[in-house]
Amino acid sequence: MGLFSFLKKAGANLFGKESAADAAEKLEQRKAILLQTVSQLGYEIDDLSIELVDDQVTVYGKIDSQEEKEKIILALGNVEGIATVDDRINVIEPKPESTFYEVKSGDSLSKIAKVHYGDAMKYPMIFEANKPLLSHPDKIYPGQVLRIPPLEA
Repeated sequence: MGLFSFLKKAGANLFGKESAADAAEKLEQRKAILLQTVSQLGYEIDDLSIELVDDQVTVYGKIDSQEEKEKIILALGNVEGIATVDDRINVIEPKPESTFYEVKSGDSLSKIAKVHYGDAMKYPMIFEANKPLLSHPDKIYPGQVLRIPPLEA
C-alpha cells in the first residue's frame, strides 16, 4: 500500500511526554508499545516487526486479510507522535483497498457516509470497518484517520 500520513499531534497519547535527551533511550520502549498496540488487535500476523525513526513507523509482516492490514496501519498511525506509517505488510488474500479519510471538525460517521456512499444511513459500515479502533459511532475526533471500505457490488 505504501506510505500513509497522519497528524503527529492527534491520536492516543501512548508514549507520554519526554525530553529530547530521553528520546533515544526510550526508542525500544516506544517500539514495544507500538507492537503491543498491534497485538491487542488480536490478528495473526507472521514475522511482525516495527522500525521507528523519529515520527515514522515502518511495519513489516504477512497477514491474511486486507481489512486487518488496514486496521494495523490505522492503529499505528492514530497514535500521538506518529506522523507516517510505511506499510510493508504483505496480504495473503488481497482484496480492494479501503479509502483512508481524515476526520474534520464537525464530521460524524453519517456525514462521512453521505459523502463517500451517498447515503448517511450507511454509517454502520464505517463504524464496523473501524472496530476495535472505534468503541462508539460518536467517538471520533478531528485528525483521526478512518477506513472507508468500498461498497460491495
